[in-house]
Amino acid sequence: MAYLEGFNANDVDPNEPMQPVPAATYLAMIIDQKDKDGRRVDDRQPSKSGNGDLAHFVFEILEGQYKGRKVHARLNLWNNNETARKIAWGDMSAICRAVGVMTPNDTIDLHNIPLEIIVGVTNPNAEGKQYNEINGYQKRGASGGGAAAPVTAPTTPTPDAPAANSGKPSWMGA
Repeated sequence: MAYLEGFNANDVDPNEPMQPVPAATYLAMIIDQKDKDGRRVDDRQPSKSGNGDLAHFVFEILEGQYKGRKVHARLNLWNNNETARKIAWGDMSAICRAVGVMTPNDTIDLHNIPLEIIVGVTNPNAEGKQYNEINGYQKRGASGGGAAAPVTAPTTPTPDAPAANSGKPSWMGA
């Protein structure tokens, strides 16, 4: 248990639920790797299905209105499903090309190098929640500017986050 003597919730404004960032291309970099419970990891972790392991990258947006926000990507790099594995290795190749590290020895070799991530927003799930998904990776400057540029038109706008194209992100596999 954690000691909280002196804390009074009446004295602190509660945080509002965080909404996904809008679908756009953002300058970002890999800053960390986390497991499904948010703990930092130095290696791969088991996939939700139990059919293999994945790498969970944490990207931080580097500029603009959403500077400092985090977007996550989970790549099924070590999966028993050949299609899932092929998609993940394709995404890993795109990340490597975007950061200019073609033969990394470790995922840490990809950290702290700016690249552009193409971010989408999922359609609402059964609970009505939307999440960000990374739909692509490219070299810094490939979108023609540093500022975020929309890459998808909203299909179902919400007050804080437009919906993106339907479908699973590539890292979810088949």
